[in-house]
Amino acid sequence: MTTTQEPAHDADALVAEPLVRTEIKIGYARVSTGGQKLERQLDALTAAGCRKIFADKKSGKDALRPELKACHAFLDAGDTLVVPSLDRYGRSLQDLINMVAELRERGIGFTSLHENLDTTTPGGRLVFHVFAALAEFIRELIVIGTKEGLAAARARGRVGGRPSVATEEIIRAARDLLPNPGRSITSIAKLLGVSPGTLYNHIPDLRELRASAVPRQLEAPTQ
Repeated sequence: MTTTQEPAHDADALVAEPLVRTEIKIGYARVSTGGQKLERQLDALTAAGCRKIFADKKSGKDALRPELKACHAFLDAGDTLVVPSLDRYGRSLQDLINMVAELRERGIGFTSLHENLDTTTPGGRLVFHVFAALAEFIRELIVIGTKEGLAAARARGRVGGRPSVATEEIIRAARDLLPNPGRSITSIAKLLGVSPGTLYNHIPDLRELRASAVPRQLEAPTQ
């Protein structure tokens, strides 16, 4: 008797992770301005049962975020990382997706209290699959819109060569594409019709954006 099996990738989308849990919850909190306070976030993480909490007090523009790096290094397979809300963890949708994906690779769960998202449940896993698809869709729209804007500018008579000064539209598109680990700075510049030097000149925090593209800080230190 033959049986019909669901495609492996579809079934995987609903499998809760980590498969074997330690029941250990580790919290991470962050304030992005000097006027914000950590107490409310710390109280929420404590109430959620976090055994240990890491907290960054620097701006989210700081790509290092030392406490986040320490938090990721502290986590073991089977643990669950708990954050007060998604914006306290990722600085962009792509940044969030990249880091949660690497947690999954290490067998670590992820929970956001405010949004009630939990990758240790099938429903939470499915939501992040939707997030990833949405992020890719947004990137494609940005690229399409940028290309159409450049084509319109050429049609109005600005043709020949690369623009010496990047437009706000190009900079906005570049900033959204830079955290994508699948694209190099050169390929992004070529896609947007500018030189890599133009991106460096017009995006002061380009290196920080690139640092968030491949958040290797998720890796535990070698023994």
